[in-house]
Amino acid sequence: MNTIKQNLDSIKSTLPEHVTLVAVSKTKPVPDLIEAYEAGQRIFGENKIQEMTEKWEQMPKDIQWHMIGHVQTNKVKFMAPFVSLIHGVDSLKLLQEINKQALKNNRVIDCLLQIYIAEEESKFGLDEKELNQLLTSAEFKELKNIRILGLMGMATFTEDQNQIKKEFTHLKSIFDSIQKLDIVDLKTISMGMSGDYQLAIECGSTMVRIGSSIFGGR
Repeated sequence: MNTIKQNLDSIKSTLPEHVTLVAVSKTKPVPDLIEAYEAGQRIFGENKIQEMTEKWEQMPKDIQWHMIGHVQTNKVKFMAPFVSLIHGVDSLKLLQEINKQALKNNRVIDCLLQIYIAEEESKFGLDEKELNQLLTSAEFKELKNIRILGLMGMATFTEDQNQIKKEFTHLKSIFDSIQKLDIVDLKTISMGMSGDYQLAIECGSTMVRIGSSIFGGR
């Protein structure tokens, strides 16, 4: 069995320079994360705020912590002092809470807006119309302590590569259309996980979230 370092080196060797690797470390013990850290990984993704906070307390402080799970507004305050990027922002209400907690911590918190691209009811996200309404709203313009870095989306959980490609391409087209509006300066398009990250990169992804291919299965 490969070590975490071997897995990381192998994945990094396949990533273009402009693509950021988020090591999805949810449910993994701190020694596994330390092993990845010692192999040079500095960006970790967690999906539960309590678990992320506990790991943040125990680990080196030059790590960027990404919140990749669905966020409940009442939990934002726990990660506001340290979180680097919140991936799954899917409502104005959540953005306002992040802004409020960022202000309390004298920070600007980076966010990705989650776009609904899958054909599954269980996925969260904004559709294109909701995204446009949010970005052009007066309420959004008042938020000074958040920065929208880009968009993220999760494809349908399927073996059908054509469907996944269609969904990734759809997200890229929304990203491009928002860029043209010149409301926010989007830099990041986060799509692709262990099973489909190479396809996601072909479709324009600049950030991939990889867990099992680094840390092994659960």
